[in-house]
Amino acid sequence: MSGKRRGWSDSAPLLGQQHSQQKSQHPYRPRSVSLEMSTSAVPATARSVFLGIDVGTGSARAGLFDENGKLLGSSSSPIQIWKDGDCVEQSSTDIWHAISAAVKAACSLAEVSKEEVKGMGFAATCSLVAVDAEGSPVTVSWSGDSRRNIIVWMDHRAVEQAERINSRNSTVLQYCGGALSPEMQPPKLLWVKENLPDSWSMVFRWMDLSDWLSYRATGDDTRSLCTTVCKWTYLGHAHMHQNNEKDSRDMEACGWDDDFWEEIGLSDLVDGHHAKIGRSVAFPGHPLGSGLTSTAAKELGLVAGIPVGTSLIDAHAGGVGVMESVPLSDSEPKESDKEALCRRMVLVCGTSTCHMAISQNKLFIPGVWGPYWSAMVPEYWLTEGGQSATGALLDYIVENHVASPHLANRAASQRISLFELLNKILETMMLDLKCPFLASLTEDMHVLPDFHGNRSPIADPKAKGMLCGLTLDTSEKQLALQYLATVQGIAYGTRHIVEHCNAHGHESPPHSEVSL
Repeated sequence: MSGKRRGWSDSAPLLGQQHSQQKSQHPYRPRSVSLEMSTSAVPATARSVFLGIDVGTGSARAGLFDENGKLLGSSSSPIQIWKDGDCVEQSSTDIWHAISAAVKAACSLAEVSKEEVKGMGFAATCSLVAVDAEGSPVTVSWSGDSRRNIIVWMDHRAVEQAERINSRNSTVLQYCGGALSPEMQPPKLLWVKENLPDSWSMVFRWMDLSDWLSYRATGDDTRSLCTTVCKWTYLGHAHMHQNNEKDSRDMEACGWDDDFWEEIGLSDLVDGHHAKIGRSVAFPGHPLGSGLTSTAAKELGLVAGIPVGTSLIDAHAGGVGVMESVPLSDSEPKESDKEALCRRMVLVCGTSTCHMAISQNKLFIPGVWGPYWSAMVPEYWLTEGGQSATGALLDYIVENHVASPHLANRAASQRISLFELLNKILETMMLDLKCPFLASLTEDMHVLPDFHGNRSPIADPKAKGMLCGLTLDTSEKQLALQYLATVQGIAYGTRHIVEHCNAHGHESPPHSEVSL
C-alpha cells in the first residue's frame, strides 16, 4: 500500500490553549548509533528537509525526508530499559540523549545542514512519564531510582487497579472497548498513587511519552488528541462541533470526564483545570509554541524556532502513513475514497502489533479499543485491536531455546539474520519431508500466543500462552518448528481480531487492503 498521498487540512484546530516553559536541561552525551542512507545522494543545494523522530521500545530513530517524502538518511540509537516482573521502566533523560545522538548522526550521514531542516515531529510508545515542576524526573520505580521515571507501555503492574476501575462501569469505558487495559494510563496513575505516595506528591506533570518529547522540544504543554483519547479516556468527540470555541475551559470540560476521575480515586488530577494531565489538547501536527527552543536546538544540533508538530503514538503515526496512501493504480481520486479508507485495516508490527481500522460512524466493539474520534485520521472514528506480544514473543521463543546461540553464530558467519536462517531451515525441511506446503510442518505443534495477556478481542491481561507439541528434541530444526508455530499463532490471533471487527460492523477488507 504505497503511492500518491492525499493531503489533509493545513490548519488543524487547537482544542485548548495553555503554554508553559520547561527549565530543565540535559547535556548531550555520546552514544552508539546505527545508520542507514538512501542509495542516491541528494545535492547539497537549497532545499527543505523534514525530521521525523520515532521512539520505540528499544531504540530512538531519526529520519530525514525531502518535500516528496523521500528518505534522505536515518539513524538509530538504543535506549535503556529495566524489567522486573510485571514492572517495565525507562528514563526520559536517557531517551532524550538517544534522540540527540540519532538526529546528529542522521544529519551527518545525509549531509543535511541544520539550516535545511524546516520542521519536525515526534512519535513514541504510549508510555507514562512523570516530571516535577522543574521538568526533572520523578521515580515511578520500587527501586527509588530517579532516572526510572517512565512506566513503559507494556508494564502490567496495574492489573488490579484496572479491574477495580472497570468494575465501576463508567460511561467513558464504552469508548475503550468496554474496559480499560492495564497498559492504559489511568490504572498506572492509580497504582503510583497507592504504592508510591512520595512520588505522587512530587509529580507536576503526567505525560504520554510523545507529548513529553514535544514539550521537551518546545516548552509547550499542549497534549495530543491521539494520546489523550487513546490512553487517557479523553472524549475527543465532545469537541466535534466546537473546534472554533474560544473559551478553552468550556472545551476542556467537554473532553475530560471529571466524574470518572473522582470515581476511581484520582480527583486531584481534575485540579487546576486538569493541569497535571493536560489543560490544552490539539490535533496531531498542530504547530506548538514558538517552535524548537534554543536549548533543545543546541542539544539536537538544529536551528531554534523551527516548527514542531503535536505528536502521535508511534503505531498511529504508522497508521496515518499507510491508511492515507492509495494504490499506485488509482491515480485519480474517486468519490468512494472515504468508503475505501473504511475498508482498510493497518497492522503496525514491532514488540507488539496494533490492528487499526477507521469508520465514518462510531462502532462499539467489545474487547477492541475505541471508538476514538480523530485519534489517527481527522474526523474519522478509530477502532484499535492489538496483540501485546508479537515481536517480543518471537524473540522470547527463539532466544530461550538451547540451540539459539549456535544458530545465531551460524547466521552471523553467513551475514544473514537469525530469522533468515530459520526460514532457510524450514524450506529445506519441507523439501526433505516432501510436505505439500511449509505450514504443514507444524501439524503437531501449536502456540497460543497470549504470553503477555490477550489485548484483543478477549481483553484479558491475565491470559497465558502455551506451546503444545514439545518433545525432548533440542535441535535447530526443532527451534525452527517452534518459530514457525509461533508465527502461525500470531497470525491466527490477527485473524481472530479481523473476524471479530467484521462481525461488529467493519466491512471485511480485500486481502490487498490489509496492510503491514
